Amino acid sequence: MAELFWLSDEQWQAMVPFMPTNQPGARRKDDHTILSGILHVIKCGCR
Repeated sequence: MAELFWLSDEQWQAMVPFMPTNQPGARRKDDHTILSGILHVIKCGCR
């Protein structure tokens, strides 16, 4: 499953301190997956 992410484990660990925690509202999904999806759309675009 790790090959599905745009960021390596080292890159992701550098990003973790900047992810929000204890936010009100809906339950958060996996930030790594969401950020990989955003990077995919930025890099490849979408129809």
